[in-house]
Amino acid sequence: MSLQAGDTLGAYEILAPIGAGGMGEVYRARDVKLKRDVALKVLPDAFARDPERMARFQREAEVLASLNHPNIAAIYGVEERALVMELVEGEALEGPLPLETALHYAKQIAEALEAAHEKGITHRDLKPANIMITPAGVVKVLDFGLAAVAQVPGSGGDAMSSPTLTIHATQAGMIMGTAAYMSPEQASGKPVDKRSDIWSFGVVLWEMLTGQRLFEGETISHTLAHVLTAAIDLNRIPVTTPPAIRELLARCLDRDVRTRLQAIGEARVTIQRWLANPSAVTEAPGPQSAPSEARSTSRLPWAVAALFAVLAGVVTFLYFRKPAPAEHTLGYTIAPPGSVHSFAVSPDGRLVVMAAIAAGNGKRQLWLRPMDALQWQPMPSTDDARYPFWSPDSRYIAFFAEGKLRKVAASGGPSQPVCDAVDGRGGSWNRDGVIVFSPSASPDANIQRVPAAGGVPSDVTKTRTRYLFPVFLPDGRHFLYETAGVSQEPNGIHFASLDGKENRRVLADVSSAVFAPASGGDGAGHLLFFRENNLMALPFDPVKGQASGDVFPVAEAVSLANGNNYAPMTVSGNGVLLYWTGGTGGIGGGTYQLVLYDRGGKVLEPVGPLGNVLQPSISPDEKMIAFSRAGAGGNRDIWLHDLVRGNERRLTTDVSTNVVPFWSPQTGDRIVFVSSRVGHPNDLYLRASSGAGQDQSLLSTPNGKIVDQWSRDGRFIVYTENDPKNKWDLWYLPMGDSSTSSGSAADRKPVPFLHSGFNELQGQLSPDSRWMAYMSDVSGQREVYVQPFPSADNEIRISTAGGEQPRWRGDGKELFYLGADGKITSVAITASAGPKPSFNAGAPAPLFDAHIASGNTNSYFNYDVTADGRRFVIATNGATTSPTGAAPPPLIVRVNWNAASKK
Repeated sequence: MSLQAGDTLGAYEILAPIGAGGMGEVYRARDVKLKRDVALKVLPDAFARDPERMARFQREAEVLASLNHPNIAAIYGVEERALVMELVEGEALEGPLPLETALHYAKQIAEALEAAHEKGITHRDLKPANIMITPAGVVKVLDFGLAAVAQVPGSGGDAMSSPTLTIHATQAGMIMGTAAYMSPEQASGKPVDKRSDIWSFGVVLWEMLTGQRLFEGETISHTLAHVLTAAIDLNRIPVTTPPAIRELLARCLDRDVRTRLQAIGEARVTIQRWLANPSAVTEAPGPQSAPSEARSTSRLPWAVAALFAVLAGVVTFLYFRKPAPAEHTLGYTIAPPGSVHSFAVSPDGRLVVMAAIAAGNGKRQLWLRPMDALQWQPMPSTDDARYPFWSPDSRYIAFFAEGKLRKVAASGGPSQPVCDAVDGRGGSWNRDGVIVFSPSASPDANIQRVPAAGGVPSDVTKTRTRYLFPVFLPDGRHFLYETAGVSQEPNGIHFASLDGKENRRVLADVSSAVFAPASGGDGAGHLLFFRENNLMALPFDPVKGQASGDVFPVAEAVSLANGNNYAPMTVSGNGVLLYWTGGTGGIGGGTYQLVLYDRGGKVLEPVGPLGNVLQPSISPDEKMIAFSRAGAGGNRDIWLHDLVRGNERRLTTDVSTNVVPFWSPQTGDRIVFVSSRVGHPNDLYLRASSGAGQDQSLLSTPNGKIVDQWSRDGRFIVYTENDPKNKWDLWYLPMGDSSTSSGSAADRKPVPFLHSGFNELQGQLSPDSRWMAYMSDVSGQREVYVQPFPSADNEIRISTAGGEQPRWRGDGKELFYLGADGKITSVAITASAGPKPSFNAGAPAPLFDAHIASGNTNSYFNYDVTADGRRFVIATNGATTSPTGAAPPPLIVRVNWNAASKK
């Protein structure tokens, strides 16, 4: 019975096929009455024609419906010829797994079997394909009892992935199950009971530990023969397997059903005891007689056993949340899902969330991973996410994306906006439902507070300072924050209060910081921060806001994020510390690559080495590329890359942050850029592209600014300015009639172009300076628009499904932009001048996936295009474009991280 999407079966609408097997076809379906998704297993036609089988099927479904256990996929009912089942999201079990993870899963499998056996139900088809692992690391055992009614004749095929099968062996009995995992009594057609499930449990545990099948053959018949006769060599399992688990495995794989482990509950108890206290469990339960052909005489050396007893404390801590032994600091690593931006561990230490770009994706989003699971899961509705942080109950994740502070449930679901935050740089959430956050890296944006439920934010700090990465202390009234760059306060780590009555510097180190509470719960703890690429800890009294001991190192060679001093580390309330070594590119800023592409997305050549390189700008003669690069001290400078000779030189050398370069048109003899210098936050400067002479101050105003363009006729510099309400507006600065003359100071009076109460950024004048393209969020998402210049009296929307970073072709007949899907997109333009100018835009046409760097896409341009529209230079995500394909370094996890300091 084959169904299609849109078909209905009873009260269920078919959504999509999931799979097929000997028991029929499985579909994802929607329960239109209860409004939930289910799995619908439609049984073969032969069942419908056999009244006896259908009656048996109904009786067994009723029995299975009585099973109510968190590790068993529930059966909701029967609909015509289908079982209505719980839809389990996740992946089928696969090995090899780390010892602790394998045993954690094995314990849950044993618990599921134990619940079924207590009700007289034998699974008879336990195998990895019937064991699902949810994104939260929970085991779900599927298909209880179905093999008892299956009938798929045949003796050939792949025994490892063969469907549930029934082969009439004799008149007295049937072979039921999947060949590679069935018990000897199943393989020989004898009656089976719960001890057959125990054998299958042992085969599955073997596979979890070794990553290899215990029995395999060319055909099902060969595999059945191996199940009955092949030797079982326990020396094949890892030498690190503890004696108690080795002994348990041998008992499960005893071919003599009389001496095999008699109850799965005994296996569950053995595993549970070992996980809770590895050093205490040395023997398996029950009789210790050797199983036939299965007992291994080898014994793990006690030294190795002791070592892994210590390592198992990691899982003891993570799974059962008991305090780790004070004398041990336990460590392991976690591979990130892609190019790392920022991350945070949940307060309860169970989950870690990361803003990252997966290889081949090119789009940054949130990824979630339980600390005891093997894989990261992407979180929908979190595109462009960065700097995530948790609610104190570990149920929600807040993050910044697309000019908003947003939140999303850790269990899933769409994200929700909390408030505006045009370029957010960190936040924290207290138990009273208050969030403090840095709305942007602008020198004139205060730290703000807002209800976690949403609302209008209000300022907490009052002075003009570059405030970054606020973090609440345990009382929820005080918090830490970082100041960096130009500031009315001294740079460093500060201690402040929500009521504004306290605000003082506690450390001169320019680094974000977190507070790690002590395990004793007495309010003491440590302030963790970075100093000279070392992760440091300072004993700290969070009530008094002062040091209570001496600084000591925690880890070495850990890089800050260049450009904003984001420290790549996070700590839970129960002492789980994660940090990332990240390399010289740093975190947050990322490791990127300038790459030349053609219109079809073919890589023409890389431009310079991997590094923290952003904001490329092509010179008028198309022989040079200007860009910004982060230096070792955290500041950025303007660099020039010679495309002909392949060499590079640094243009700006002062101790400040110099970003977003644009060439003077036609001659390219000067470059305009933004610089943060003492008393002049984010002002506009000019410098000769030859490097000769001094920088010239071009425009200085109190508000933060970003250069968007030097128009091709040389008459205007377009820029974006942050208004007092933290919205971005478009301005232009007249420069005279020639690109070779900057005009007089009187000519250079800034003129507003758009000021709407929404964010308008990335202004680009057409080559004839008659039309201004720009990005605006007036519609609720970022879209590209065009207006007449300078009148701004006719808004024309260009993008249709999200867009930003518009760029004109040299003749004005084509407009490019970055689509919300990460693709460079082209729009044909037809425009006419005269008393009644006209403007017509064609349909957007995606060209290629840009793999564009997402660390700074909120405000800046991260690509440029040649005048003929045939070549693009793009600051790409290095993880997706590196020729070596090297994986990013792993996160380092340390449990009970400060144990050494207590000695």
